[in-house]
Amino acid sequence: MVLFKMNSSSVKVIPLGGIDEIGKNITAIEYKDEIIVIDCGAGFPDEEMYGVDLVIPDISYLLDNKDKVKGFFITHGHEDHIGALPYVLKQLNAPVYGTKLTLGIIENKLKEHNIISECNLNSVKNREIIDVGTLKVEFIRNTHSISDSCCIAVHTPEGIILHTGDFKIDYTPIDGLVMDLERISKLGEEGVLLLMADSTNVERKGHSMSERTIGETFNRIFDKADGRIIVATFASNIHRMQQIADASISRGRKIVFSGRSMENISNVAMGLGYLNIPEDCIINVDDMKNYSNNEITIITTGSQGEPMAALARIAFSNHRKISIEKDDLFIISASPIPGNDKMVSKVINQLFKKGAEVIYKDLEDVHVSGHAYQEELKLIHTLVHPKYFMPVHGEYRHLKQHGDLAHKLGLNNENIFKLDTGEVLELEKDKANVCGKVRTGKVFVDGLGVGDVGNIVLRDRRALAEDGMLTVVVTIEKETYSIASGPDIITRGFVYVKESEELIKKVKDIARDELEKCLDNKIVEWYVLKTSMRKAIEKFLYEKTKRRPNIIPIIMEV
Repeated sequence: MVLFKMNSSSVKVIPLGGIDEIGKNITAIEYKDEIIVIDCGAGFPDEEMYGVDLVIPDISYLLDNKDKVKGFFITHGHEDHIGALPYVLKQLNAPVYGTKLTLGIIENKLKEHNIISECNLNSVKNREIIDVGTLKVEFIRNTHSISDSCCIAVHTPEGIILHTGDFKIDYTPIDGLVMDLERISKLGEEGVLLLMADSTNVERKGHSMSERTIGETFNRIFDKADGRIIVATFASNIHRMQQIADASISRGRKIVFSGRSMENISNVAMGLGYLNIPEDCIINVDDMKNYSNNEITIITTGSQGEPMAALARIAFSNHRKISIEKDDLFIISASPIPGNDKMVSKVINQLFKKGAEVIYKDLEDVHVSGHAYQEELKLIHTLVHPKYFMPVHGEYRHLKQHGDLAHKLGLNNENIFKLDTGEVLELEKDKANVCGKVRTGKVFVDGLGVGDVGNIVLRDRRALAEDGMLTVVVTIEKETYSIASGPDIITRGFVYVKESEELIKKVKDIARDELEKCLDNKIVEWYVLKTSMRKAIEKFLYEKTKRRPNIIPIIMEV
C-alpha cells in the first residue's frame, strides 16, 4: 500500500518506527531505485499487550520494494535499534553495515536465531563512506551509553541528510573517543538539507553529565561496602561495566556476570577489546563460595525490574544460585524506561524488605543518561544549521518540544516536520513537503510466532484477564435431539465454583431452559443453540455480577 504519487527526482524519508513512541526505530531513505534503511529496532510490550514478548515494525513497504533495498545501516547496538533484525532479515536478507561492536552484538543475536550463515555483515569505521550507487552513506562517531555509536550522513543528489542516532556530547568519555564534532561541523559548512535528531531528553535543560562521573560515585560507594556488591545495569552499557570492574579490581574484588544478556555481551565486548578485565578477576557464579562476601561484585541484568531478569529473581528468592545475604549492597545503575517505573519500585521495595541496602538514582548519582539535553541539542543544531528539520526518537511531546527548540534557534516552522509513522517526507533542494503515507504499524512476537497475534487476539486476552471465562458443556442425543447430559459449567478467572454454587446452578438452569426451548421448536442448528445460551447467560451474569466473562458454549453430539 503506497498512498503517494512518486516524484522520481526527489528524495523520500519514511519513518517506519521510532516516531511518537519510544523504541522500534527504523527509517527508510529512498531515491529512485535505491532504498537505504537506518536501524531496525524492536519495541517492548506495554501492560495491555498480554503475552507479547517483543514488538517489531511492519516492513511491508520494504518487502514490496525489496529489489531497491541496498542495506541496513545501524547507528549502535541497543535493542531498540537492532532488536528486529533477526526477524526482518528472515524476510529481507539485505547487507548490514555497522561498527565492530555493533556487529558483534548483532552476530550474537543472529546465531541465537540460526541465521548467521545466511547474513551479510559489513564492519565500518569512523568517517567511512559506503557507496550503494547514487546514495552514499557515511558513518560519523558520536558518544552514547554504548561504545561504537554513530551518526549517519546520507549523501544524496538533493543534499545531505544527517541522522544523529541516539547521542549525547560527552567530552570525557571512558574510551577517550569523543564525538566527531569536527566532521559534523564540516557537513554543516557544506550544507545539510535535513537534520533528523534524537529527541529523547529534549525536555531536560542544561547539559548531561559525563559517564566518567559515575566512576567517582562508584569509588566512594565501594569504599564503604562491607559485603557483596550487586550492580544492576544495562547489559549494553560497556563503559558502565568497565567502571564497575575498575572500582572492584582496585579493591580486590572478583567479578561475576549474572544474566544471559550480561554474560553474552560482556563476552563479545571482551573478545573485541571494548571491555578490559583481566581473566583472573572474573569468576563463575558457582565459584563465589570460595571467596568472602567482601571480595565479590556481581554485575547483573534487571535494572528495569523485569520479572524474569536476574535482579528480580534475587529479590523474590527465585534465583537458583544467588540469594540475599547479610551486608549485601545493591546498586541500580539505570533510570526506568517510561512505563517500567512500577516494576522497578516493586523490586526496590522487595530488596529493602529482605534487609538489603539499596542505592538508586534518587539517592546517588549512579546513572547518567546517554541522550542529549537541551544545550547539547542546541550545539548540534548550531553546527549543522540545516535547511529542514525532523525530530525523531521520542513520544509526540518530545517531537513537539524539539520542534519548538529548533524554531527558537531560528528555523522557520514551515521547515520543521513532525511526522507520523509511515508518512513520507519528500525532499528536493528547494522544497520539502509531506506527500503521503505507506503501510506501517506493529508486528507482535509471541514465543515462536511472529505476526500471528493481532488486535483481535489481544482484545480477547484483555477480556479474559479482566473478566475471566465461563464454559458451558452439554451433550445432545443425535436421534431424538434431547439433552443427554449436562449442562456442566467450567469457569476460569470468573468465580470459584464451590463458593458460588447458587450462581452456577442458576446458570445451568438458564442454559438448559434455552436449549430445551430451541429443541422443542425443532431448532437444531448448533450456531443458534450456542447463541441463545450465550445471550441468556450473558444477560443474567451482568445483572447479578456486573461482569461480562467470555462465555464459550460447547455442544457435543452422541
